[in-house]
Amino acid sequence: MSGVDAARIETAFSLSFHILFAVFGVGMPWVLLYTEGRWLKTGDATWYALTRKWARVTAVLFAIGAVSGTVLSFEFGLLWPTFMATYGGAIGLLFTLEAFAFFLEAIFMGLYLYGWKRLTPKAHWLTLWPIAISGTLSTLFIVFANSWMNDPVGIGVSHGRITADPAAIFRSASGWSEVTHMFVAALMCTGGAVAGVYAWGMLRGRRDRYHRLGLNVGLWTVLGLTPVQMFLGDWSARVVSTTQPLKLAAMEAVSQTGTHVPLTIGGYYDQNTHKMIGGIPIPDGLSLLLGYSANTKVTGLDSATAADTPQVAVVHLAFDSMVGCGSLVFLIAGLAVLTWWRRRRSGLTPRIPHTRFWLWAAIATGPASVIAMLGGWEVTEGGRQPWIVYGRMLVTDAASKSGGLGWSVLATILIYLGLAAALLLILRKLATGAPPELAGSDPEGAPAPVVPQAEEVTA
Repeated sequence: MSGVDAARIETAFSLSFHILFAVFGVGMPWVLLYTEGRWLKTGDATWYALTRKWARVTAVLFAIGAVSGTVLSFEFGLLWPTFMATYGGAIGLLFTLEAFAFFLEAIFMGLYLYGWKRLTPKAHWLTLWPIAISGTLSTLFIVFANSWMNDPVGIGVSHGRITADPAAIFRSASGWSEVTHMFVAALMCTGGAVAGVYAWGMLRGRRDRYHRLGLNVGLWTVLGLTPVQMFLGDWSARVVSTTQPLKLAAMEAVSQTGTHVPLTIGGYYDQNTHKMIGGIPIPDGLSLLLGYSANTKVTGLDSATAADTPQVAVVHLAFDSMVGCGSLVFLIAGLAVLTWWRRRRSGLTPRIPHTRFWLWAAIATGPASVIAMLGGWEVTEGGRQPWIVYGRMLVTDAASKSGGLGWSVLATILIYLGLAAALLLILRKLATGAPPELAGSDPEGAPAPVVPQAEEVTA
């Protein structure tokens, strides 16, 4: 195994593992803000029970994410030394800001977890705000760094040396389109995971109010954000068409530059013959989407040499996976809203029926959101190849030339497999369902039990 291949495999594995925790690090604090706020407002014991359970899960995910993120911080310097030496000045500020945000999040996470009976309920709820904000910023600073690799703005040369304006990324359309797209994706993955867990519990017969509220929080989070994500995805594609036209060509498998370019759904791109096999072409579709006119010119793969072209088949498949899963969630969202509206007009409850169809649909939103998110990251990274910094530095030039990286890959994989096993064991132990005093004791329409807030602040 070459050093470049080893560096690629280890980085890809590490990033894929870590990002699953990063999205929940962004989403869960915002969900907790809502559920604990509902408890403060209503005194409802069910909201309290959900918040306590999700706080424990958030703590576990935070700990695993901190470990995997620490490994990644070392990998950048060890596996990609030339990249960091050359362009560290451009992204170093973002990594520094990310570290400050992480430390702030960790400090308030401790206050939150150990402050249930030591702080007033409102003060305890307020500690969630810095957790949510700093956790979001921590992830978004890293996404800004990635967007700079896709669109390296603010670069110059002074006295023969490369200079960089670290603040330029905050003024680029690439940065903001990628950051907002990722933020909403994180919230959707969180909502989908929460909905899936409680829908699965309801399929197994746990139809108490605890599971119904958990399902509703997750389901409406992911369904409510789906239209927003569709809009942001469209914006991101337009930005890519101007900053990385070759990536867009790979996403849509456009072999030749021209107008009246169709939008092809599905299919496989043969990189040897430069032709699509299968797929459903929509005449003029891509030109219309990008420029609202069939005469819009779209850059094709013929605009670059074979050496500068990404693996189109992989990028196109990842893009179709992202769009396909996103469209599935959008369809579920549309059906849910229509069902909710019709049952509301008829005075029926619950607004979304808890039939097997809807419970399986809720479960589907979880993996669909995660697959769409991972597919989007494959498009982002795979579509930039063979560059590590688009148009400026090749991956082969950035990787470490040291030997023995194969052992590093093996060690990293074993570490992450161990972390995954530990996580599954802990989450399984936490998956106890509703507290005994709530389980099965609240049929639909029954008044909710109350937890007096004063009791929660006694030592």
